[in-house]
Amino acid sequence: MIPEFAILGHPNEGKSSVLSTLAEDDSVRVSPIPGETTVCRSFPAIIDGREVLRFTDTPGFQNPARVLVELKKRAKSGDNPLSDFRSFAATVPELHDDRELLGPVERGAGIIYVVDGSRPVRNVDRAEMEILRLTGKPRMAVINCKEEGEEHLEAWKNEFRKNFNCNRVFNAHRATYAERILLLEALKSIDQDWHRPLSQVVEAFRKDWAARNDSTVDIITGLLTDCLSLQISENIGPGEKTEECRARLFRTYSETLAKKEKVAHQRIRSLFKHNIFQYELPPHSVLHADLFDERTWQLLGLTKKQVVIAGGLGGAAIGAGLEMATLGHSLGIFTVAGTVAGALGALFGGESFSGKAELMGIPLGGERVQVGPAKAIDLFFILLNRSLLYYRHTINWAHGRRDYNKASQPLIQATPRQAFTDRWSAGNIKICHDLFKTMSKKNSDSDDRATTRFHELLRTTLLEISESE
Repeated sequence: MIPEFAILGHPNEGKSSVLSTLAEDDSVRVSPIPGETTVCRSFPAIIDGREVLRFTDTPGFQNPARVLVELKKRAKSGDNPLSDFRSFAATVPELHDDRELLGPVERGAGIIYVVDGSRPVRNVDRAEMEILRLTGKPRMAVINCKEEGEEHLEAWKNEFRKNFNCNRVFNAHRATYAERILLLEALKSIDQDWHRPLSQVVEAFRKDWAARNDSTVDIITGLLTDCLSLQISENIGPGEKTEECRARLFRTYSETLAKKEKVAHQRIRSLFKHNIFQYELPPHSVLHADLFDERTWQLLGLTKKQVVIAGGLGGAAIGAGLEMATLGHSLGIFTVAGTVAGALGALFGGESFSGKAELMGIPLGGERVQVGPAKAIDLFFILLNRSLLYYRHTINWAHGRRDYNKASQPLIQATPRQAFTDRWSAGNIKICHDLFKTMSKKNSDSDDRATTRFHELLRTTLLEISESE
């Protein structure tokens, strides 16, 4: 039997937001207008193509005082007061929503009762709690704090202790993966008969999350390989200025990298089931800045200590990160007809040519300009940290959150460094260095060893991010 939980409460208390976040389903209708939900709708949690858990959205209570009176009458005279009440309510139009919301409970669903903890407890809330207590079903209370205020939390908790098996504070708009797992773990305690099936559900969720992280590791590794091996070149046409060709080629190069990064990030987004709405990055996020923006390199590049470590390893150049603002204008990123120009030559390189370029023996005319593949390990860490930032934002954007367009204008302000790799040890830097070196070699055994070690490092990092937020 698949465990089912009905999400109940007063209208506009956040029931649908809680369900959307727990089920990781952004198709759940979330509306600020009370009474939008009029019929029950179930949302399955699917793992490996199999339904492991079911959450059911319900209408809000409309007439709790009358429902309580009718339910108490039947509790004194009948063996199944809930069923008797629903049969009676079918003949009373104004009790439609109240009858509908108790349907899943009658068929055996556990109860998750949601309240807005930013307001005080009212008599109508006490009536709803008493109704749910009289059902005799396993039940948990969830305080969905819509606002920052916590002055009413203790009053809510005191009321819940009288009527529920357990209670949790849970912000459906800000809940992280770790908080969702903790709530599911708490559900195991509401009834002894539910402990085993819900333990299996939680284990399935953990395994599914690990599988998603594994896929994220593959996506990030593929992005690094594609971007760092990218090479673009063309000939300078007769009468064309070399600087113009270089600038055009660099624009193509940077735009190509940006497209590859966007595709990879969208794949990460889809892994975590953000399927309908396009959420917004935080307005202060460095991800709003271009890949080759000076700010990006200041916040996400190697630290001074790591530059020394990487330089000591050899085999990979170290670029001048703080000079990246000149990239679009510097000649140092190109190799032109056998000449390597200056300051940023360590970042980008290409083949050397003597004389004019030829294709199959046919002179092409002019000098040949090339950008890429990357020769500096700096870009490796920039791309890696940007992907880790995107991953953190994605997993922590709760599915019940709907303020997608609140920050429509990027607001890039001065912020501290945001690189996840800042605290990495010399050993971890070497793992990245070894993978970077294999990108220009063809030794498959070396490639496999370096990739395996990097995958292990990245998998551990993703787990730390998801469990520490």
